[in-house]
Amino acid sequence: MWINPLRVHTRLHTLCYFTDSQWSTPQTPLLNLKTSNSILAPHFQMGFTFSTMTLNLVLLMAMVATNILSLYHLSSTLQSPKSPKPPPPVPDQLLHQLHTIRATISHLTRLQNTHNPAQKSTIPSDLLLYSHLSPIASSCHNHPELLHKYMTYIPFSLCPSDSDLAESLILRGCHPLPRRRCFSKTPQKPPVSLPENPFPSSLPDNAVIWDHYSCKSFDCLNKQNPNLGFEPSRDISRFNSYKTDLDLPIQQLLQIAAAAKSALRLGLDVGGGTGSFAASMRLRNVTVVTTTMNVAVPNSEAVALRGLVPLHVPLQQRLPLFDGVVDLVRCGRAVNRWIPLTVMEFLLLDVDRVLRGGGYLWVDHFFSKVVDLEKVYAPLIGKLGYKKVKWATGNKTDASGVKNGEVYLTALLQKPVSR
Repeated sequence: MWINPLRVHTRLHTLCYFTDSQWSTPQTPLLNLKTSNSILAPHFQMGFTFSTMTLNLVLLMAMVATNILSLYHLSSTLQSPKSPKPPPPVPDQLLHQLHTIRATISHLTRLQNTHNPAQKSTIPSDLLLYSHLSPIASSCHNHPELLHKYMTYIPFSLCPSDSDLAESLILRGCHPLPRRRCFSKTPQKPPVSLPENPFPSSLPDNAVIWDHYSCKSFDCLNKQNPNLGFEPSRDISRFNSYKTDLDLPIQQLLQIAAAAKSALRLGLDVGGGTGSFAASMRLRNVTVVTTTMNVAVPNSEAVALRGLVPLHVPLQQRLPLFDGVVDLVRCGRAVNRWIPLTVMEFLLLDVDRVLRGGGYLWVDHFFSKVVDLEKVYAPLIGKLGYKKVKWATGNKTDASGVKNGEVYLTALLQKPVSR
């Protein structure tokens, strides 16, 4: 059918504007005829207007044809007797994983948007100064916020009360801590002298700074858990009695050493808590130093108040002793299956380093699962090549032991005299 362009000129002039779905700029005219009329010569105006009308007409016809095809396709789809098969259901596990990925991406996006490089914390000046004097443990740099907070203070003034912060850094591998140029806080009424008996009836509360502990006295700690060792007089028989094969009384230990002509003079108690083993050995003229940590309780202060030496050293760090200088190393219940296997390997070989030839390693009430003891820990201990003087196992009968199928191991092992 022939369409007269002049009849549709008025309508086409209004259709020369397109929506933003057809052009990137919304409602942009295809051509401004008024502007063209003022520029082009009069004898070109009519031809140019006719060409524009023709182009608009072609575009209009294309749009109509597209709509007709769309309607035809839609009607044929609705009239089709066979509906397409629904897509297979998506597994719940895949949906959960996609949801997790989406949540992670959203979280990371929020973190990226809120991160402002201009808000980076400034490195404390004393941390920079100390780093030029002595190397800082690499693990310290993995926790810059804690490290910067610890090293933020006023030099030559009172140190911040942040023993809990120092403990957190040490437990994260930041050891030794950087030194600080400030004065440590002291208790209000420190003890005048230390007790001659390492098993006093009580420990003085005013000798401890209780700021970061939930309990504010040793009596409170004893009521919470009487087995923590903060009532020394109750522990006097702990290493002197024999109840099961897991026990090794000190008198029996001394007899074993004497029979092997191996003197016990110096010892190390790894993870010794409040120092009860060192106190018992002191009564027999054997000097034992205790490694301990103040995890929510003042273990180090309790050891010192008994006239003993506490070493504030985590299990994952090298023992601060020279090679082959101690006769005995005891590993208490702090050494257990919760320690990563690689850390355990380094710990045992470090114990071997500080033990003299003929010295003893006492593994006291080490607990693990039965299968792990047989397949993991027993072979690991066997790699030391020590003589088995005592090897006893027994069920761990508390709630955790029954639930997890755990057992105790008590072993006394003697290092070869020479290698």
